[in-house]
Amino acid sequence: MSACVAVVHQGLPCLQLRLGQGDSALVSLHGAQVLSWVAGGRERLFLSPRSVLDGRAAIRGGVPVCFPQFNQRGSLPKHGFARHRRWSVAQADPLERPATDGQVACELTLTSDADTLALWPHPFLARLTVTLSAGQLRVGLAVHNTGQQDFAFTGALHTYLAVDDIAAVQLRGLGGQPEWDAVSDTHGQAAEVLGVDGEFDRVYQAAPQALTLEEAGRTLRVAQSQGFEHTVVWNPGASQCAKLADMPADGYRQMLCVEAAQVYTPITVAPGQVWQGWQQLTVV
Repeated sequence: MSACVAVVHQGLPCLQLRLGQGDSALVSLHGAQVLSWVAGGRERLFLSPRSVLDGRAAIRGGVPVCFPQFNQRGSLPKHGFARHRRWSVAQADPLERPATDGQVACELTLTSDADTLALWPHPFLARLTVTLSAGQLRVGLAVHNTGQQDFAFTGALHTYLAVDDIAAVQLRGLGGQPEWDAVSDTHGQAAEVLGVDGEFDRVYQAAPQALTLEEAGRTLRVAQSQGFEHTVVWNPGASQCAKLADMPADGYRQMLCVEAAQVYTPITVAPGQVWQGWQQLTVV
């Protein structure tokens, strides 16, 4: 039976989305973070086996929600506070919610409170919607300004894609897009085919078409909405991975982040208005 059910995963309250044909997704209430997406009998997201799942720390892997700040581009903690917070289930009872038209979805919300206002003085309501269909996962983020003044934010859906061997991966679809290489601090244009050799940390102007991640005859299509202006591609490489306490030394070999992001220019939301963006992953 296809459904969304409440489960506990290694002590974390989660929602599990299931389709009758076997695809599934696991979403933690901590951070509203997708931890797993199984499609075609294969795990498609990378979750570090050393991730700290204590309900307080940021989780390494899956799809972290970076809001209302990308990386360290501001005064907030790295990647903002949303990934450290407990989100609420939008519907009162997620148990046995049936799928419709071959899909099943869940919605989680985060509302400003005294703790968030002390860090970022803006009332807001954030809503994350995860939709599972056969061979496809869509993660949507909506940000509602519930205050009386404009606010601006940056952020990302910081997606960790699982790969067998990073050396064999090719990412296509960004060719010709403006590129900033954060490792060398240089600007240029993206190559038609991107491969990863060593530390890789680059920000691209988002392409109008979907990207394709290819490895060993397998293809994953990565599309994002126009709500996000940038695509970030990141792999720590061996040297940087060794410095990450929540990653195994060779963890960089099994992952590549392809993120729908807003990096340079903050998104401004007027009072009463809602911004929306999404990323969609499709097995080809």
